Amino acid sequence: MKLVRSSLIVGVWAVLASNATIAQDNYQFASKTPIAWDRLNDYDQVVQICRDLVAGYPDLLKMESIGKSVQGRDMWALTLNVEKTGAAESKPAMYIDANVHGNEVQGTETVLYTIWYLTKSYGKVPQLTELMDRTAFYFVPMINPDGRAYWFAQANTPHSSRGGQKPTDNDGDGLFDEDPPNDLDGDGNITQMRRLDPLGRWRENPDDPRIMVRVEPGARGEFRRYELLGNEGIDDDGDGDVNEDGPGGYDTNRNWPADWQPGFIQYGAGDFPLSLPESASVANFILARPNIAAVQSYHNSGGMLLRGPGVKYVEYPPADVRVYDRIGERGARMLPDYRYLVIWKDLYGVHGGFVNWTYEDLGIISFTNELWTARKYFGTDERPDRDDLMAFNDDLLFGQSFVDWHAVKHPLYGDIEVGGWTKTSSRVPPPFHLEEECHRNFAFTMFHAEQMPLLEFQNVETTALGPNLWRVRVDVVNRRSIPTVTAQAQKRRFGPRDSISINGDGRVVAGGEIKDRFLGPFEAVEHQPQRLWVNEGIPGDGLRGFQWIVSGAGPLTIRYDSPRAANIETRVEFK
Repeated sequence: MKLVRSSLIVGVWAVLASNATIAQDNYQFASKTPIAWDRLNDYDQVVQICRDLVAGYPDLLKMESIGKSVQGRDMWALTLNVEKTGAAESKPAMYIDANVHGNEVQGTETVLYTIWYLTKSYGKVPQLTELMDRTAFYFVPMINPDGRAYWFAQANTPHSSRGGQKPTDNDGDGLFDEDPPNDLDGDGNITQMRRLDPLGRWRENPDDPRIMVRVEPGARGEFRRYELLGNEGIDDDGDGDVNEDGPGGYDTNRNWPADWQPGFIQYGAGDFPLSLPESASVANFILARPNIAAVQSYHNSGGMLLRGPGVKYVEYPPADVRVYDRIGERGARMLPDYRYLVIWKDLYGVHGGFVNWTYEDLGIISFTNELWTARKYFGTDERPDRDDLMAFNDDLLFGQSFVDWHAVKHPLYGDIEVGGWTKTSSRVPPPFHLEEECHRNFAFTMFHAEQMPLLEFQNVETTALGPNLWRVRVDVVNRRSIPTVTAQAQKRRFGPRDSISINGDGRVVAGGEIKDRFLGPFEAVEHQPQRLWVNEGIPGDGLRGFQWIVSGAGPLTIRYDSPRAANIETRVEFK
């Protein structure tokens, strides 16, 4: 009896284990290119990962340099397309980039994760397979390769190496990059400096001497006063200021044509729109691909899904705002610690921003995601204070994101101490959070991609009006939220127009759009009725109807052409 019972238990466990393996295999399947997602990668490592992905999936990926950075590094782009379902340019496409600011490093990992997850999913995950069959993707993992390389190779704060590495006279003294921060203790980080001062306005927090707090007026008792001296550095150029002219100084995300303003209005804007090689290379790449129907750019940090406008005086058409809201509000649910915000209203004003250009000039629905938020440290709705940050450093990172105060010699200030947060703190997720950040943002981007136009014909009708005279009607339906022509694209008159044509043995006598199929006749065009221009495109989750009067008895082909949707056609037989 015991033997039978034991055999039964073993059998049950075997079935459960088998089912668990099947369930696991449904979403944990191997890639041909194994990549660890608990670490960040420098420029050379990113390029190698891209090459490895292309080598693993040559039938899906192509890689090309689209230009050179200021320091001559290649700006690599990858195209993901299923060739057997059509050329990339024949499909609606999504453009995805990251790392426009050199210190905003984890965006690159999110782009790489997107490529990695899509390639390994093809033929295994139906939802993603269907998306890849009908769309194409363009990826530029590093917009600012020089800034990324400097962030990895040199000592930095969490916020430095934001711009590119073109020598710039930031302090107006006629010299370039002559007074950068200095790593006084050689630990690879630019932390803070302090020195004892009997009149100092700062003291150590009595509960944690690593944290500096202001001295309260009238404070009594025994404590040491300090003067905070800013980031580690010396007065390299002897002008009495410290660290006032570091490397670079321009901002590629302020160099775009949309509402571009000169440097005295918008810091880092460059000499004129697209004056920087990085932004010019990306602009040429995008403008050469009118099939791009969605744009995603990854930044850090703050946990935000951002859309334009960047300034108060620019307004977006209500029809497009509804599309933005549907995608952005869904994203805020997929990324529960993120907020869906408008750049100028909820963050700050931006002139010459990238996603402002891609929408305001090109009419492409575009988002910027600010990756990572300190609210995830302890899973609270409130932003953590300094005590919380230190507790996270101690309890979960084992002290690795903070450098304890320690003594160094300074040529100007004498005996000082340096200490503070490392360059990988605050803006960058800790390693154990990185993969979740990559996956959730990738999933949101796929929802955005899923909303690119998907067209089909419906209600194709032929009605005899007399001998060899026919009326042909058809509806063109868009099954997704993004229109083939956004309201902004209509206003800017950007790009090739949509059109619908009818061709065959018969002669097209008249043709036009059916404005109201129930209340009146269609609006016939004056010239070339066999090809109708559809300037307003097909609305998201909507349709437009068209009608022709045709003389003849042969079959006809109806075709709808759109640069931001896959073209469709159908054959009409007269009965």
